[in-house]
Amino acid sequence: MKLWGGRFETGPSEIFERFSNSLHFDRRLIDADVRGSQAFARSLTRAGVLTEDECRTIVDAFDSIRADAADPAFFAGATDEDVHSFVIGKLGQRVGALAGKIHTGRSRNEQVSLDVRLWLRDECDHSRALLQDLMQALLDLAAKYPHAVIPGYTHLRRAQPVLWPHYLLAYFEMFARDFERFGEARRRTNVMPLGSGALAGSGFPHDREAIARDLDFAEITRNSMDVSADRDFALDYLYAASVAMIHLSRLSEDWILYSSEEFGWMELGDGVTSGSSLMPQKKNPDSLELIRGKSGRVLGSLNSLFFTMKGLPLTYNRDMQEDKEPLFDAADQVNGCLEMAACVAESVVLKEQVPFDAADESWVVATDLAEALARNGTAFHSAHQIVGRLVLESVRSGKKPGDWNAESLAAFAPEFTPDVARLLDPREGMKTREILGGTGPETVAAALVTARLRLANLV
Repeated sequence: MKLWGGRFETGPSEIFERFSNSLHFDRRLIDADVRGSQAFARSLTRAGVLTEDECRTIVDAFDSIRADAADPAFFAGATDEDVHSFVIGKLGQRVGALAGKIHTGRSRNEQVSLDVRLWLRDECDHSRALLQDLMQALLDLAAKYPHAVIPGYTHLRRAQPVLWPHYLLAYFEMFARDFERFGEARRRTNVMPLGSGALAGSGFPHDREAIARDLDFAEITRNSMDVSADRDFALDYLYAASVAMIHLSRLSEDWILYSSEEFGWMELGDGVTSGSSLMPQKKNPDSLELIRGKSGRVLGSLNSLFFTMKGLPLTYNRDMQEDKEPLFDAADQVNGCLEMAACVAESVVLKEQVPFDAADESWVVATDLAEALARNGTAFHSAHQIVGRLVLESVRSGKKPGDWNAESLAAFAPEFTPDVARLLDPREGMKTREILGGTGPETVAAALVTARLRLANLV
């Protein structure tokens, strides 16, 4: 069924129909379309367009459509232009000519905006729930190895020792911000557009606030032209999804490296890895590589809609039909990756001694030594130079920090007092970093407690 046509002498060509029809992808909006149409029927009743009996008949018919749509065969053989015309066609099969009233004063422009908002609102909730699961998995992984020491990196070079939970809490913070961004995207999405018409507002006395309450929207849109032209809310979701995917990709890259033979810090579970068709020894981190790869798809979706919207004149243009496929795909990818990442985190086994040895044999304690000299009265620039020479001498002679002691340090430079030697152990230097946000053991333990409370109270 078409929602237009009287002005045309002939119908669209087969090529144009095939080129422009969108039912094959916007069919996933059918539940939102039915819910929105039911609310619109109730509004038409309040406006005097439908009787109470007519409204009840239409709403009941929509309920049956909604139930039948759970079966994919419901769409078999459909040639409708889009999900909206498909739904009205199905309504006509159930209620006859009465179906012709449901679109009274309503434009597909506002209907599309409503449907996408209803669908996207649920997707924001889904993404946030999956983020909570991942954040919980990271906290659980931290609790398994509360005292593990690993090298922290800058420029992918060993920099300073940190606690394993401190490292995981860094990603916890990233995902907490993602949770907030999806919440903000939901807030901007949760605005009710019905009553805007095609661009100029409806010619019927709809109570827009009542429609908003009916569909649990927080507020109504304020300008009918803006409704017809607006896809900012979709861009907001795509931006939130893109940043989340960047975080997931960085975590994936870390763990691909850390689980490699060259690092050997961790083991990924069999359930999240795969083998080689040729090389029997391989255990590949495919789950993490796919997350890293799919991040490109989501960032591409954001850019796709950015470029689609750039330069469009007010108000609606058919270009805007191109919002849905990138939006749908991004939601599928980010939610799938969040679920996968939590599964990977649950499978991780940390080989604690390996990263500790990497920290212990390198000079990640150099900053601790320099700061100790500074605390003892040496100007930091001079302290930096002294420790730098110590590192250079050690590299030349093949010495590790553990090969030095209080006596040999004092012999190297008198600024090294006996108390400084304990900082040659990376576990000792971390104890000086009990500043809020630092990797001090007591601070990290408190941060874990706080993180669990924050997670439990996320809204």
